[in-house]
Amino acid sequence: GETQLSLEVGDAVQIQEVCDGKVKATTDKLFPLISLLHIPLQGAFPASFVHLKEVVIEKQGDQVLVMSAEMPLVKEVTTTLREWGSIWKQLFVANKRRRVKQVQGLMCELMEWRSQLLSGTLPSDEFKELKQKVTSKIDYGNKILELDQVVRDDNGNILDPERASVISLFRAHEEATAKINERIKEEQSNIQTDHSGISARIQSSPTHSLYVFVRNFVCRIGEDSELFMSLYDPVKQAIISENYLVRWGSKGFPKEIDMLNNLKVVFTDLGNKDLCRDKIYLICQIVRVGRMDLKETNNKKCTQGLRRPFGVAVMDISDLIKGKVECDEEKQFFIPFFPYVPFSFSITLLQILLALVGDIVQIRKEYPHLVDRSTVVARKLGFPEIIMPGDVRNDIYLTLQGGDFDKYNKTTQKNVEVIMWVCDEEGKNSICLGAGDKAVSEYRSVIYYQIKQPRWMETIKVAVPLEEMHKIHLRFMFRHRSSQESKDKSEKNFAMAFVRLMKEDGTVLQDGLHDLVVFKGDSKRMEDVNCYLSLPSTRHHHGDTHKVAALNRSSSNVSGSGGLSVSSRDSFSISTLVCSTKLTQTVGLLGLLKWRTRPELLRENLEKLKIIDGEEVVKFLQDTLDALFNIMMENSQSDDYDILVFDALIHIIGLIADRKFQHFNTVLEAYIKQHFSATLAYKKLMSVLRRYLDVSSRGEQCEPILRTLKALEYIFKFIVRSRMLYSQPAYLNLTVIFNHLWFCYSPECRDVLLPMMLRELSGALASMADGPHDERRNSLELLNNILEVLSRDNVVRRTAHCICSHMALNCILGDCFKFSVVLTYIYSRVVACMTAILSQMNDRHYDTYIETFAGSSDLDFLMESFLLFKDLIGKHVYPSDWMAMIMVQNRVFLRAINTYADTMNQKFLNNDDFEVQLWNNYFHLAVAFITQESLQLQHFSSTKRNKILAKYGDMRGLIGFAIRDIWYKLGSHKICFIPGMVGPILEMTLIPEEELRRATIPIFFDMITCEQFENEIILKLDHEVEGGGGDEQYMQLLETILLDCAEEKPTLRPQVQHFVALVKGLLIRLLDYRTVMSDDSRNNRMSCTVNLLNFYKDINREGMYIRYLYKLRDLHLEGENYTEAAYTLLLHSRLLKFESHGSQTQRQLKETLYDTIIEYFDKGKMWEEAITLCKELAEQYENEIFDYELLSKRLEKQAKFYENIMKILRPKPDYFAVGYYGHGYPPFLRNKVFIHRGKEYERREDFQNQLMSQFPSAVRLNTTTIPGDDVRNSPLQYIQCFTVRPVLEIPPRLKSKPVPDQIINFYKSNYVQRFHYSRPVRKGPVDPNNEFVSMWIERTTFTTVYKLPGILRWFEATDMKHVSMCTTLSPLENAIETMESTNEKILTMINQYQTDWTLPINPLSMLLNGIVDPAVMGGFAKYEKAFFTDEYNQQHPEDRDKLLRLKDLIAWQIPLLGGGISLHGKRVMDDLRPFHERMEECFKQLKKKVEKEYGVRELPLYLQLAPFLPPPRDSPPESPSSWSSTLPRSSGSMSASTVVTVGDAEVKLRKSKKKKKRSSMIFITEERDRTSTLDSKRVRLSCSGR
Repeated sequence: GETQLSLEVGDAVQIQEVCDGKVKATTDKLFPLISLLHIPLQGAFPASFVHLKEVVIEKQGDQVLVMSAEMPLVKEVTTTLREWGSIWKQLFVANKRRRVKQVQGLMCELMEWRSQLLSGTLPSDEFKELKQKVTSKIDYGNKILELDQVVRDDNGNILDPERASVISLFRAHEEATAKINERIKEEQSNIQTDHSGISARIQSSPTHSLYVFVRNFVCRIGEDSELFMSLYDPVKQAIISENYLVRWGSKGFPKEIDMLNNLKVVFTDLGNKDLCRDKIYLICQIVRVGRMDLKETNNKKCTQGLRRPFGVAVMDISDLIKGKVECDEEKQFFIPFFPYVPFSFSITLLQILLALVGDIVQIRKEYPHLVDRSTVVARKLGFPEIIMPGDVRNDIYLTLQGGDFDKYNKTTQKNVEVIMWVCDEEGKNSICLGAGDKAVSEYRSVIYYQIKQPRWMETIKVAVPLEEMHKIHLRFMFRHRSSQESKDKSEKNFAMAFVRLMKEDGTVLQDGLHDLVVFKGDSKRMEDVNCYLSLPSTRHHHGDTHKVAALNRSSSNVSGSGGLSVSSRDSFSISTLVCSTKLTQTVGLLGLLKWRTRPELLRENLEKLKIIDGEEVVKFLQDTLDALFNIMMENSQSDDYDILVFDALIHIIGLIADRKFQHFNTVLEAYIKQHFSATLAYKKLMSVLRRYLDVSSRGEQCEPILRTLKALEYIFKFIVRSRMLYSQPAYLNLTVIFNHLWFCYSPECRDVLLPMMLRELSGALASMADGPHDERRNSLELLNNILEVLSRDNVVRRTAHCICSHMALNCILGDCFKFSVVLTYIYSRVVACMTAILSQMNDRHYDTYIETFAGSSDLDFLMESFLLFKDLIGKHVYPSDWMAMIMVQNRVFLRAINTYADTMNQKFLNNDDFEVQLWNNYFHLAVAFITQESLQLQHFSSTKRNKILAKYGDMRGLIGFAIRDIWYKLGSHKICFIPGMVGPILEMTLIPEEELRRATIPIFFDMITCEQFENEIILKLDHEVEGGGGDEQYMQLLETILLDCAEEKPTLRPQVQHFVALVKGLLIRLLDYRTVMSDDSRNNRMSCTVNLLNFYKDINREGMYIRYLYKLRDLHLEGENYTEAAYTLLLHSRLLKFESHGSQTQRQLKETLYDTIIEYFDKGKMWEEAITLCKELAEQYENEIFDYELLSKRLEKQAKFYENIMKILRPKPDYFAVGYYGHGYPPFLRNKVFIHRGKEYERREDFQNQLMSQFPSAVRLNTTTIPGDDVRNSPLQYIQCFTVRPVLEIPPRLKSKPVPDQIINFYKSNYVQRFHYSRPVRKGPVDPNNEFVSMWIERTTFTTVYKLPGILRWFEATDMKHVSMCTTLSPLENAIETMESTNEKILTMINQYQTDWTLPINPLSMLLNGIVDPAVMGGFAKYEKAFFTDEYNQQHPEDRDKLLRLKDLIAWQIPLLGGGISLHGKRVMDDLRPFHERMEECFKQLKKKVEKEYGVRELPLYLQLAPFLPPPRDSPPESPSSWSSTLPRSSGSMSASTVVTVGDAEVKLRKSKKKKKRSSMIFITEERDRTSTLDSKRVRLSCSGR
């Protein structure tokens, strides 16, 4: 009932009461939750329809807000999904498949994340991460959907413009834009890469990664196991990456159950060199942890925890990692397994592999769904090809190579286990086994059972702090392990070895193989650092010769060994690889990096830099450059090292220029921009460079000059960057000082400090337009910081008065004018500063500021301010999606404009002080403000519109009312603004806001007395409506308001009524025109264009009339309607004159138009019209301007047109009547009938299908009668289409003259305005044996408003009820018409076949056979039975003359048939000869019968001979003779004159001077109505000279 409340999914309701399962509530859409913009609906609904949610009630003034208690981010996601959902549907309808799929994916992700947010189960760190993902996704989606940008604070919450300062809001927009643009670039890069192929992408990137996801490891070992995955080069037999360690439990799951389905690793830092390896394998070494032998069954007695080799899984990934094989995230790989010892059960390793492009930072951005924080990173054993500044790495990789251990007193070889510790002098330790595993205190090797020379090849990573590296050494203990636990416990370490990581000279342990000395002794002593640390650790120790000699002696105790002895029968080797950006293995480089410790060796170390391996130098590029520039800066007072440092710098730049290190170009660029900090280096560099150039210019030997010139690019980059850094501190320090001191001083001190700072800043800003880019940016940045501090709540407001001084604001206003031509980002910063200043000013500040312009400068200040505001509004200072910033600026500007307007009212409204230009500037500014795109709420979605109204209101109304009030205050000065303000005021009134329209439309009443007002408003209205302004409500409101105003002033009523009628008529047509401009139907666009141009013609607006003529011409050319395009331009040409003494320009324009029109008529085969224009031009050339050369060319073209008329076939177009019924059509079509001119060979079915495609929802009427009111008044669309026949209208110049049928045929389908449609009806009893007796013909005549063809291919038929004629033909009259048509058809076909001997004979055969063969039941036999009876004569005595006419036509058909059959006999092929002979036999019988009953008719002699004239031997005759197309017309060669009498008309046939065959001719009689034709007398034919 009426109390029912209709709800949709997603509506929010506020429940007021509950009763018996029914709920009474108010409702509104969730845009926002409860809207304040209109009154909510009230009603009842079932309680089960809704889900209850917690709410928060807030008061804002007198209003109470009821909002959902959900977290703000959830509400934002909900609102975003609703808005995206609406756009997604529109994209689907528009068939934009790629974007639909993209938006759908974004929405699905948001919905999933929203569920996670609502669950409330996420830890704080995961919640923070998810929040970041959600906001990033929302911002990205808004950008690609061209929605407004959402600005956020550091926590991801939406920034409230009410609480944020203008500067912070501006900066937030800049940061958000930069982030989103970066994200979009990444997405586009990914898309382009997907299209170009992974292989091309891999080749273009210097860094690559391999993503591995271990899905499952199936193995029934029964013990714990360790999986070590790494990348392996089988050619060099070397592992090239860290191990990824997975600890697998004995029960078939990871030991850490949380890692199930999360075993992901990225092997990164791979370079192009790695991709060039012949082969790359992914290997997985499997080590079981448990008993010595799996076959042992007594677990209690067995030693546990032993690491035993189990096998290896290997997969060739060469093609995959090189991009030769495509792979996706769903494809799984089964890796084959090779056991260490054969066993009977199967092992399966299931993984997903993906080759990714980029380093770990890049792939985390591009593949966040694959690579997250839980994904393990396994780095390359070695450096990546590029080491960026700031990349710090300090890893030492150690590989247990192998050993050789004697069994001593044991009967079998030992089961050797190596135990390794990382120790300092105090015995502390730390070890890392592999990526993905925690650090452990010791490392135990794999145990090989009873092998004398075990080869472990196990790689581990040593992770120690850099500062402790000089204390660290590695200690290895060797122990025999027994399979029996009782024996194993008694076993002790039998030997040890050690190695220091750092040498005594400060360099780190060299990469490569190290043969360590194996010591033996007491177990406790071997663990004592003091016992062995002083001994040599390697057999090839390059230290003290005494220690080496000691090693070469026997295995007796070594002096100072603390009881340890060297075991000569045992050996042990390791290999190391140092990957450190801080530790070097080169003494010279180390000396340079630590030059302060040994300054006396600095010169030597700088010299040595040139001989150090380049790979080592670029590895430490940042540290090396820092050292060089530190040397330069710390010796700034002398030039002792300048040349050496310069040469070293040139050497490094030269290294990077080498192809081998070309990837480090980006590293050097990054260093210069981000890490270089030597502010005075430019002086030193320029000094040395100048010295080298001076020496070289003098012709002296200068060895470094060539290398210097090659490195000149980067030398200058260092110089420029240094000089920039030198100039920056003044601004940067000032900013820091201001931020620090502002809150430390008292308000009085601040009032002193701020003017001083502004004075300095004003000077910088004044010259900013011509200054360096960085100075401009720094000056603006400082001003931004000052304004940001002043906007804070804890700043005493009295200090804000200082910022409003003319010093600051005048400077900014001036800069806005200066920067109107500079870069956008500078301009936007200046405008943001100005907006921030204005936003902090209260009324007192405005008064104080305006008072500084007392006197004559008041006027200049206001005029410049208005111009500035108008310029800023029109220039789109900010991107269109910065809606929050734009609206804040508008609000600030609106307040400033209104304040300045008050000043203008006070000082410049009186007659003496009135300044027209000032007020004009104000009006144009106000209209520009009110019509700016960012305030047109009607173009926004409901979500956006409601947000704007809730925060800012509709600012258009405020300034619109101000314009109205000021206008009425102008009094007699109003006339100064007419017609100049007509356009702007009209634009303002067209805004679709009813209150604004009601307030501003009455302004037109004040303007209506001005003569130019009407012209101006018509011109502007056309432009505005075409641009999207105006609607029917505006038209009605304009009429109502102006007529109401006229009631108060009766003297103006006629003028107002005329104006309203004019504007209303124009608006109706303009709105129709705008509606169909976006329509696919070109016909509708043409119709509306014609309506408009006719309107402008009627009101004598020639300029607008011509404008739409050319729009119509363009539409015709699109559809190749050349004839109609010509008629359209002809209307323009008629406005021009060939004046003898007139404007030469008008003559030239008319000639040019005629040339174009003639060209169009030629393309449309309307040569008769083209000839008329040619004659008109020829008359001008011959008798006016006497240009015989042009005359000759025009006559040649005219002659060509005459030839075309006679020789080129022009198909007759069909005409169709189309009725549009129902109120579903626009007014210009509704319930009207149009006659359409079809195209060449266009069938009615094709035309009708095309028509229906334009109106797919229309219903086709299959009847041809005029539909009733039920159809006319229906809200649907109905279409009626049928073929009509044009009525020939003979031009007066052709009447009573012999005319060739090529000419008369043209007029049968052109220059026609009346059309017939004949519909058979049955009356009286129906004779089943003869239908002609009761067949009457109902004929409807349509008359169009203009002749066809014309400026359209269709014209409206006049009102069917009043103008069209509907007549009825009796069966006898129908028979007469049919016989006349048949005779004409026979004669026409004979003419065609005599003209063109190439035509196929079939149509002629069918026509003749259908008449003469009684078996076909054709001809006139039915007429004889129906009308030539005594009964009919008695019943219809009035038809006596008509019966005679029908008999006469039958008699005349015989000679025509005879001529056709004779022609057929000449053309028929031999295989159809029997058919022709039968037809001749039938014709003889028919002829005998007709001549007996109706008399003999004989054609004139020339008509009897013409059909039998043979064609020339070589080719068909060019113009064979033919008979008249309608009896009693005649044509051909004659020996004497012939008179033909038709009705009351008598025409004379012209005499032929030659016996040459001529083209067919017909005599044209007066076109008469069909009824008078039937009542005419019999044709009397008299021939002379027979």
